[in-house]
Amino acid sequence: DFVTSLFVASTHTYVLIFSDRGKLYWVKVHEIPQAGRAAKGKPIVNLVQMAQEEKAAAILPVKEFVEGQYVVMATKNGIIKKTDLMAYSNPRASGIIACGIEEGDRMIAATLTDGKSDIFLATKQGQAIRFKEGEVRPTGRQAVGVWGIDLDKEDVVVGMEVFTSEGTVLTATEYGYGKRTETKEYRVQSRGGKGIMTMRVTDKNGPVVGVAQVTDDDDVMLISDQGQLIRTKAKEISVIGRATQGVRLIHLQEKERLVALAKIVPEDEDEELPPGNA
Repeated sequence: DFVTSLFVASTHTYVLIFSDRGKLYWVKVHEIPQAGRAAKGKPIVNLVQMAQEEKAAAILPVKEFVEGQYVVMATKNGIIKKTDLMAYSNPRASGIIACGIEEGDRMIAATLTDGKSDIFLATKQGQAIRFKEGEVRPTGRQAVGVWGIDLDKEDVVVGMEVFTSEGTVLTATEYGYGKRTETKEYRVQSRGGKGIMTMRVTDKNGPVVGVAQVTDDDDVMLISDQGQLIRTKAKEISVIGRATQGVRLIHLQEKERLVALAKIVPEDEDEELPPGNA
């Protein structure tokens, strides 16, 4: 039940697998079985020694471990954590602690940063906050983290993005609606605040399921709980304001729900830091 960026990776790329319990596992791309799009696939628990009660929360491709890069993680309860990438360069087969997770919380996203970007968090009820990454100081693997956003009762964080430049934010909802909004509409605030509206959530469009920063050149994959996949060009999705409920992105069956969206990262972006996961 996680959302991540889709990417084209070389066989030498490392794939870091973060669990919802805050542990980190990794495999090399060539160790992952290759199969057609209609194939069922191999359970992640068969690739790494993940505990039975754990679930994959985020997948992060890393071409090489170098100084000056960080892993930023977010939890559903609004906690944000930043740790030097090099702290994860020597994993064990049984996994290592990536982030301390408090009782009742779970990790939902992880991404690479350069330490100088803006962090964007979006919630199920349509709130969002943008703040400077510099407000989150680097801490060790076992640290819990700090507040990223102050959530209302029953609300949870569903997505995190890292803004390295201006563009648009794609927001998608459970009933298949979505929109793009200019990132400049999200003013930079102080970490830990209530944030501002990013999507007007109604009975028609449903709660927010994910976000992704995209440009007109990007493609996006929409994924339903029935296994339906639709690939669409980001430029074909309307750019409208924050306080709107969006337009239909995907036609769903009566009991079908949209559960994930993912930006497809092309191979020629390999040399750059990934822009984040949805």
